[in-house]
Amino acid sequence: MRHIVVVNNPRNWPLHIPGVEVVPARNYLTDESYSALRNVKIYNLCKSYRYQTVGYYVSLLATARGHKPIPGVLAMQDLKSQAMVRIVSDELEKMMQTALKPIKGDQFTLSIYFGKNMAKRYERLCNRLFQHFQAPLLRAEFERKEGDWLFKSISHIAGNDIPEDHRPFVIDAAQEFFRKRTPKSASRETRFDLAILVNPDEQMPPSDEKSIQRFIRAAESLDFYTELITKDDSGRINEFDALFIRETTSVNHHTYRMARRAAAEGLVVIDDPESILKCTNKVYLAELLNRNNIPAPKTVIISPDNKQSVTKSLGFPCILKQPDSSFSVGVVKVDNAEEFEHQTNELFETSDLLIAQEFIPTSFDWRVGILNQKPVYVCRYFMARKHWQIYERADGKTHSGKADTLPVEEAPKHVVDTALKAANLIGNGLYGVDLKEINGKVYVIEINDNPSIDSGYEDRILKDELYHMIMNEILKRVERKKERSLK
Repeated sequence: MRHIVVVNNPRNWPLHIPGVEVVPARNYLTDESYSALRNVKIYNLCKSYRYQTVGYYVSLLATARGHKPIPGVLAMQDLKSQAMVRIVSDELEKMMQTALKPIKGDQFTLSIYFGKNMAKRYERLCNRLFQHFQAPLLRAEFERKEGDWLFKSISHIAGNDIPEDHRPFVIDAAQEFFRKRTPKSASRETRFDLAILVNPDEQMPPSDEKSIQRFIRAAESLDFYTELITKDDSGRINEFDALFIRETTSVNHHTYRMARRAAAEGLVVIDDPESILKCTNKVYLAELLNRNNIPAPKTVIISPDNKQSVTKSLGFPCILKQPDSSFSVGVVKVDNAEEFEHQTNELFETSDLLIAQEFIPTSFDWRVGILNQKPVYVCRYFMARKHWQIYERADGKTHSGKADTLPVEEAPKHVVDTALKAANLIGNGLYGVDLKEINGKVYVIEINDNPSIDSGYEDRILKDELYHMIMNEILKRVERKKERSLK
């Protein structure tokens, strides 16, 4: 991957960063040789990002050429958006107050150079602001009112506006920035860049460490440079061609925000933001399955106003679910009216609507993994010992039942067909459809946008081929995007 810094005029550019190629903006915009380049990252350090300036067109054309501009056009718009400033201010409120508390005056300007500041105590705040606004050189303005600091505005710093005594620090910060984006292990040029979003602290991630390594090997065999990223790398999304999410997703969560930003920047994304929206809310899924005549347990959407009528239609026991429950968290079984009243009151504290379903006892659940509207694996997840769910949480520990995997062609056809019909209502991503089967009839329980793929379980039949299939699908989508951008 070639790294190019684009500036208005290299002769007037005050920073001389060893090993970094600096190109005049006019050359980048008009010289056809730059248009023909592939596998390039563009660092736009022009004086201005205002609409229709040279700096604006550098990022705009870089996007059209399939290069990876920093900042991208979306990031440029964010710099001018007071709405974005307010959103970021709310998110970073606590960090901002802590970092700026020692300051004596009521006005403060924070210079952010490649995510860093000369004062170490501001580094976390600088890094988070850089993640949100993505321009390499930034100036944030703060004001104190009634004892609290307010984030007022943020803007791009032109190279010539960097104080002379700051320049050695900026050069060091830039070198570290570029060094991190030039992997030591890359012994050859790769065609595309893939980010895999993980959370090292997640207790029940959708993929274990061994399966993550298998995804990496599969991706690298297809000529991807692959990097594991976390939520702290949200500002780097547009450095990649694709984002593969292997962290449990939720709408009011960084996973959704990163998926949405990646999609807006033109990346291939699995899980795409629309699938996250649809799959993570069980109120939506209940209505979707009902409207399309897909068999599901008898389901009622309940509010505080209609909850008393629910028990008459479902009886006991029944299942209560938070709309965004996952891994059995936020899912409870109630056996009588007293439990129903207690649990609904508790669950209504976090959601205005809940799901109530009839209880269908089975010894296992089917899971059909579907990729691009084709089944790729079928599992049976057995209930935890002496429990009604696959997962049981007790004494601070999580227990699960056994699982086995079948070749798709050996799984019951009506199970696979029902799963396909349900998943196809969501999209063409990677899904895991959970079903119950009783007396020969199949019921869809839920559709997961972020299905588990763990070593020794979902990959037991296909082994490395499962990881290769998923990575190959991402590759095909990236190639199609690149082809369309060149037409």
